[in-house]
Order: sequence, then structure tokens, then C-alpha cells
Amino acid sequence: MSDYHFSQIRYRDKLAVRQMEQLLAQEGIERDGNLDYTGGLYDEDYNLAATGSCFGNTLRCLAVDNRHQGEGLLNQVISHLIDYQYRRGILDLFLYTKCNTALFFKDLGFYEIARVEGKVVFMENRKGGFERYLERLLAETEKSGLTGARVGAVVMNANPFTLGHQYLVETAAADCDVLHLFVVSEDASLVPFAVREQLVKEGTAHLNNVVYHRTESYMISNATFPSYFLKDKDTVIRSHAVLDITIFEKIAKTLGIRVRYVGEEPFSAVTGIYNQVMAEQLAAAGLTLTVIPRKESGGTAISASKVRQLIKENRMEEMHGLVPESTYSYFISDVGRETAEKIRGCADVVHY
Repeated sequence: MSDYHFSQIRYRDKLAVRQMEQLLAQEGIERDGNLDYTGGLYDEDYNLAATGSCFGNTLRCLAVDNRHQGEGLLNQVISHLIDYQYRRGILDLFLYTKCNTALFFKDLGFYEIARVEGKVVFMENRKGGFERYLERLLAETEKSGLTGARVGAVVMNANPFTLGHQYLVETAAADCDVLHLFVVSEDASLVPFAVREQLVKEGTAHLNNVVYHRTESYMISNATFPSYFLKDKDTVIRSHAVLDITIFEKIAKTLGIRVRYVGEEPFSAVTGIYNQVMAEQLAAAGLTLTVIPRKESGGTAISASKVRQLIKENRMEEMHGLVPESTYSYFISDVGRETAEKIRGCADVVHY
């Protein structure tokens, strides 16, 4: 058996990155578009024998050269990544893996949250972590004092919060006794989570039947769903949708949610497929999906991507007409100018 040593693979090191990509491809894996740390396990001739990566609090792109399988190298890679995550203060870890490797990760101390049979398993390193999240949701609901027979939910990223988002929440809230409003917590958007959450709350403060929740790490955006081991884009979208709804069904059962509201999406093929799968999954679980037409301005649907584009082009008065006063006030304030400058410095703000 060879002697191995670990080394960080720096993304500016083209040779090391090429070796990593070749190893992933050899094992039927594409390099994920979202990685912030990658390590490699090398033999004495400096050949890459195994690799693994992190993004935020997730482990990704784990692979061992088939010539070295059976030597326990994947255990070493995962131990290294866990240690790296702990050292940067990230203790709650998550991973997505193929169904046929879930048992391996279970033996390493990971626990299953949900799965899409034959496609993907979502796991975490904290026993009962998801159950404690459900308990937090219940506690937030009880603290609100809101009760009623018709209970609904909206999940949104709000990057940033627009009049379109406000209309969606207002329409859903008018149709419910209690509306659970989940804001996607991951910080993978141009507008930071803390700001998005603040603007959502300020823009819906006039509604008296809304309970606010964070998705934490249990519901994520399409942009960061790990797709490196799935074969094609359609499979990625559908697998993410089914997994997301499987988790949402557990949340709905806990909170008594009977209907989920989404905005109509005439432009995005990805969201169109996602909503189609969502409707099928929710119906099978005895839940309802209600699609609300998009609010328009000047004959065009209001979108967060349009708002970001106007901010990028410094057309703030035009942006003013597409967002609540609280959102506009934030972006012209001293505090909000930093976020606005971040948007202006981004090459593509439409698909971000």
C-alpha cells in the first residue's frame, strides 16, 4: 500500500485542477460549480488518488481513483474535510450522495434526512438535526399565537424583495387563516440573507397572519443544489424538486400546512419544470399547489432579476417603482449602498 499525503488543491493551479477534474470524470462525476475548498490525497509519485470538496456547510465531489479503492482513502478524505470544516467553525455538515453509497456515509456518522429513490440521498452529521428544526418551527408558530383551519406556506429567496413578492404574500395571506413564510437562508445570493430576511419582514409587516421562518440548510436554491453526480439537467431539476417537496411534506405535516403558494413563472424553464413536479408531488401527498399570477408593471411581470439589473445600471428611480418603500429605502441608505455596489460589480446579475 502506498504512502499518501494531503494537499489543498488551489483553483489557480491549473494542473492540480485538471487532475481533479479527470479523476471526477473517471468516476462519473462532474465538477460542481459551487466549491470553496478542495483537498487531494496524493501517492508518493504525486498522483492524485482521491479528492473531496466543500461548499458552505456541505461536502461535495468525493471520489477515489478506482485503482486505489478498497484502501480506505475516502474515509481519510472525509475526515480531512470534516476537520477543515470544524476548524472554520462549521459544525453542522450536510451532503448529497447516490443511493448506493448512503450506507457508507451512515457508517461514517451521517444520518438520512430524505431521499429520491434511485437518484439522491440528503444526509447530515447531527442525529436528530432535522427533528430539532421541526421543533423550532413549531415553537415559532406557538410564539406567534396564530391558529386557524386553513394553513398555507410560501417559500422565497427574495433577492431582493419586490412588489411581486409582496403581492404573492398578500394574496396567499388573504386566502389563509395562517401563512408560514419561509425565507431561503443560504447566503448564495447577491443580497445577503440577513438583508433579504429584514426586507421580507418589513415589506409584509402590515399582514397580521404571517409566521416567519428560516429554511436553514433544509431547503436550498436551484443555484446551489449539488448536481455533480446526476446525469443531465432535467434529472437535476426533477431530483431537486422531488427532494425539496419530500422535505416540505414533513414540514407541512408538522405545521398543519395544506396549501403551498408559488408565483407564476412564464420565463424560467427550470422553475416551470420545478413547479410541475411540485404540483404532482403535493397532490400525491394530499396537499394543494396554488399558482398566483405575477404582478405586472408597465405590462411586464415584476422580477427580482429586473430589479437587480436596474440597481446595476444605477437606475434607482425606475427600480423604485418595482419594490416596496422599505426595499428602496434600504438600497439608497448608507448601509444598503454596499450591497448595491456589490450588485454593480457583478457581471451577470440576471441569472445570479
